[in-house]
Amino acid sequence: MNKKPLILGGIVIVAALVAAAWYFNRQPADASSLVLYGNVDQRQVSLAFNGSDRIGKLNVEEGDRVKAGQVLGELDTRTLKLRAAQAQAQIGVQEQALLRLKSGSRPEEVAQARGSVAAAQADADLAAQQLERLQGIRQTTAGRAVSQQDLDSALARRKVAQAQLENARKAQQLVVTGPRKEDIAQAQAQLEVARAELALLNRQLEEAELRAPIDAVVRARLMEPGDMASPQRPVYTLAITDPKWVRAYVAEADLGRVRPGMAAALSIDSQPGQPLSGKVGYISSVAEFTPKTVQTEELRSSLVYEIRVLADDKEDRLRLGMPVTVRLSLNGNATPVAAGR
Repeated sequence: MNKKPLILGGIVIVAALVAAAWYFNRQPADASSLVLYGNVDQRQVSLAFNGSDRIGKLNVEEGDRVKAGQVLGELDTRTLKLRAAQAQAQIGVQEQALLRLKSGSRPEEVAQARGSVAAAQADADLAAQQLERLQGIRQTTAGRAVSQQDLDSALARRKVAQAQLENARKAQQLVVTGPRKEDIAQAQAQLEVARAELALLNRQLEEAELRAPIDAVVRARLMEPGDMASPQRPVYTLAITDPKWVRAYVAEADLGRVRPGMAAALSIDSQPGQPLSGKVGYISSVAEFTPKTVQTEELRSSLVYEIRVLADDKEDRLRLGMPVTVRLSLNGNATPVAAGR
């Protein structure tokens, strides 16, 4: 009698029993939870100075924790500070000029203008008298006592004196009536230009400080003091400490069992007995690594979808890229699972 069929039959029966036992033993776990594997992810931000100048100082190193608003570095601002001081002085000059125009002429200035007119009038009268005297002498002597050159010189002195008198009268009129509205408006505009220049320089001084926009950890220090900074060259890369999440992938066959808000237990290899709590925050609607042609159910069931599990990591145990074992609670309670299983 051939015993080989009996032996093969026995092997098949034993294998079936083992498979059945494994199947029935795993049902409660599969029915209540889903185990996935992923890695810790964090948002990152690249920081660069808004101005172009040499870096004067950098205050933090890689791995340092920084707070929102903390000064991480500064540009060399010596030239900017000198320009700001110059702009401040120019504002003072423009303010005094505008004040002088608005205040009008002082009594002393009016008196001085009137005195100038009186002096110019006296000079004009004297020049006219000298011209008349020379003309009379020339007429009575038939031109023998006074030359034509002397007469022309006297005539020129009278014209000059008359012009000086006219200028003095116009100056007096300006002093008495005060500045025009246009002059005041022009002085006001010049003052505003000086103030805007100072505000721009102060803004550049503020932007010369590189501040942390949020609580974070310094991942990379990309430049050093003395380097030439620009808005296109990042100085630091920061990893935002909150929120943290685990990026994992779920098969299409299990996608219907996962929903946003589902509780999760997160385990890491270095601390397998101290799981962290979390919850599903995001489920992708697009499959990844999708074949170009999907024609069979077997291929379709092999597609995976990204999920993000938000981690409650108050003790800051998770690090960027760290592998994590995720157990999703399908019945509302997440039971920790040993990392790496």
